[in-house]
Amino acid sequence: MGLGRHNNIHLEQCLRTCLPEFSHVNHYWDKQREMVVAKILPGEFYMTKEHVAIATTLGSCISACIWDNRIGIGGMNHFMLPLTDKEAHEVDWGKRGLASDATRYGNFAMEHLINLILKNGGHRINLRAKLFGGGKVLKQMSDVGQKNIDFALHYLQEENIVLESSDIGDYYPRKVLFEPATGRAFVKRLDNLHNDTIVRRETDYRSSIDNEPVDGDIELF
Repeated sequence: MGLGRHNNIHLEQCLRTCLPEFSHVNHYWDKQREMVVAKILPGEFYMTKEHVAIATTLGSCISACIWDNRIGIGGMNHFMLPLTDKEAHEVDWGKRGLASDATRYGNFAMEHLINLILKNGGHRINLRAKLFGGGKVLKQMSDVGQKNIDFALHYLQEENIVLESSDIGDYYPRKVLFEPATGRAFVKRLDNLHNDTIVRRETDYRSSIDNEPVDGDIELF
């Protein structure tokens, strides 16, 4: 059997076993790691029980990698808070950051991911997190990256989820790859001067979340 055919079989098996809500996500075969990778975009998240890695590219957005370190299931989100006139220290976070409109998308991104991990057999006491992104790459805007960082750190602290490691802040974009089965994460810092695509993608995303209403509440299991 040819190598290409072998890789395609692995990819097809992954697509058959991935959760239905993630069938639209771009999956590809990583030759170096010999595993399937799911690539998520701003506003998306991905959770898996399989030996699948998750990748994304971050500017001022944040990705939280959360997993159950006993049974090796977990996922990654990719979010940005909506625009707010308040500085990060002025936001009335309330319980789990629910009080302010500025926390809505981050709160949803975190709780959707955690709920799905718990629904698929994870246990809250075993949850661990790694945090990435929040770079100040949108020079024409306020430091939304720092606000994203402040929210994510506050959220994990309030939920008593152990933060094992992080690579956050500074001025550069990042490419992140996370393996929920092992808890390993890999980060590559990118040249900010040659990443117009990242800035454009996040600017479009920022515009959409500033103007799109959010309905409903979410409760954790």
